[in-house]
Amino acid sequence: MKRCAWVNDEEIYKVYHDQEWGIPVCDDQKLFEMLILEGAQAGLSWITILKRRENYREAFDEFNVEKVASYDEDKVQQLLSNEGIIRNKLKVRGTVKNAKAFLTIQKEFGSFSSYIWAFTEGTPIINNWQSTDEVPAETELSKKISKDMKKRGFTFVGPVIMYSFMQAVGMVNDHTKDCFRHPTNQGGITQ
Repeated sequence: MKRCAWVNDEEIYKVYHDQEWGIPVCDDQKLFEMLILEGAQAGLSWITILKRRENYREAFDEFNVEKVASYDEDKVQQLLSNEGIIRNKLKVRGTVKNAKAFLTIQKEFGSFSSYIWAFTEGTPIINNWQSTDEVPAETELSKKISKDMKKRGFTFVGPVIMYSFMQAVGMVNDHTKDCFRHPTNQGGITQ
């Protein structure tokens, strides 16, 4: 079975690639989880975050946005001593800040999903890259989304992070043409 070249031999990576990456997500809790995990990845490898994902889920109340938005300083200090997650002060505090901004978007748009998917008019962008070398780190659209989210109070949402987020939640399908998950191949992702 041919996969995108970035996937290594670790089972956790294969499962993520095969069952999650590039599949459209509209559930707000899952979108919040991926937003936080992508921000946590800044400066690190994705495999580092994947291996800690269950720890993140436990530490951040299964990514219940209302609970995370209500975290006080005691909870922040507890998280900063949690060896199961990346204990970066800016990232931990940013998660609480992002939860509050996320709730504001939900109030304004009805859901975060409605807000974020409006950038692609509700339809995934399907790319046809021959190799992972062609896949961009950011795009004009990820820059636009980043700028809008920063304006709305989010942090750790730069254009590169937002492009990774878009790939992760299926707003963009960047499976290479030779990958079994590309939409033109049997087993590919369709909406």
